[in-house]
Amino acid sequence: MIAGVKITKLKQIVDERGKVMHMLKRTDPVFQRFGEIYFSTVHSGIIKGWHLHKKMTLNYTVPYGKIRLVLYDGRQNSKTKGKIMKITISPKNYYLVTVPPGIWNAFAGLGKTDSIVANCATIPHDPEEIIRLDPYSDKIPYEWK
Repeated sequence: MIAGVKITKLKQIVDERGKVMHMLKRTDPVFQRFGEIYFSTVHSGIIKGWHLHKKMTLNYTVPYGKIRLVLYDGRQNSKTKGKIMKITISPKNYYLVTVPPGIWNAFAGLGKTDSIVANCATIPHDPEEIIRLDPYSDKIPYEWK
């Protein structure tokens, strides 16, 4: 685990008509504040990232498809500095992953279809507070396979 990252098992309510997939309520322990919700798609075999947010806390889940989310702690004063964390998220592994500011993150689409990644962020998108790196950058010790 990386300090400050939280993984919350999410509830799905299934019946003969379909299902309801919970994501985040203001009464949840990980909820901080609302900035915006957005959805990102990723094609199978494609990597999005690396990116680091200086102010934003991310709350990721995957209601459709399957991704591998990879986190890297590059924070200077963190007790988990240099650690890598990987988690597979999908409707079968339905989790909310809360990523605090300062953690590098990237994800790869898995499986045979596009995946939808939902993020309930704590602030609206601000291009000035994000840092980006190529997914194959040698600055992060992770090898995408």
